[in-house]
Amino acid sequence: MTTEALLVAIAALAATAAMVPVCIVIAHRWDVMDRPGQLKTQEAPVPYLGGIAVFAGLTIGVCVGRPIALVPLAVALTVGVTDDRFDLPAPARLLAQLGVGVVIAVVQPVHLPAWIGIPLVIAATVVLINGFNFLDGLDMLAGGVSTAASVGFAFVLSGPGRLAAASLAGALVAFLLYNRPPARIYLGDGGSYLIGASMTVLLTYAWGVGVSAKTGVFALALLVVPVAEVACAVVRRRRSARSLLAGDRAHPYDLLVARGWTRIAASASYIAVEVAVAIVVVVLRHGSMAVAIGIDLAVTLAALVGAALVGGLHDATGTSA
Repeated sequence: MTTEALLVAIAALAATAAMVPVCIVIAHRWDVMDRPGQLKTQEAPVPYLGGIAVFAGLTIGVCVGRPIALVPLAVALTVGVTDDRFDLPAPARLLAQLGVGVVIAVVQPVHLPAWIGIPLVIAATVVLINGFNFLDGLDMLAGGVSTAASVGFAFVLSGPGRLAAASLAGALVAFLLYNRPPARIYLGDGGSYLIGASMTVLLTYAWGVGVSAKTGVFALALLVVPVAEVACAVVRRRRSARSLLAGDRAHPYDLLVARGWTRIAASASYIAVEVAVAIVVVVLRHGSMAVAIGIDLAVTLAALVGAALVGGLHDATGTSA
């Protein structure tokens, strides 16, 4: 990571740290709160709007690198905060996610034919937004996983992509100071939409014009945790004949808690996996294309094995999907 990227990360950390208390106050005044319920784990209302604080830090690196990339990120944040405030129906959320993907595809073109690149960017946006939304079920979980992934991107990418990744990492570190158990603020849908869109933007930098295809292949491995979370949810909900858009408390981390793990331990296990993947990618990022493909295959195989184990854990636990 360059000195410029490190300075951007520090500035982003400071900006987000300053904004979190403001967002907590605003969330209380606007009544944008996550209240206890059937699909919730907390015992008291917790403010949303953590995504706004993360955005405040993220803007620093993005503006220094490529300001136009702020457009899809602002759209994603706005849609997510709207969902936090008004609880949009599932079809509307999906349509909004597709819209965010379209904006990213237009603003951040990739080095692929348009008929391939645009659908892939849109699909990646939907998957990653939902992936981080699913991960945002325990304190520190989504924030910790995305911090590790963004640090990995900061080493793999260069130029504007590196600055964006560094600022996202710094902003998330500041957010985690308030999101550690017991959390004083949550990301909310605004935060999960923002992080999912940010990861898609970072992925487009990895597959951008003039960037080695090897960089793009390495970058894919950094997203294994949120993608695996989506895959598990799809399989689980199809097995139980439930709508793919319906929420549940049968995520792998829920099953770990049901088996006696503490919530902190369940979150830490996810973060440890992402950190391990990021370390491997950073250490081997100068390797050949064969190495990059090998890492992707290895993490994919690990995800498949993990999904199979989760299926067995679900059956043994008897948690309702």
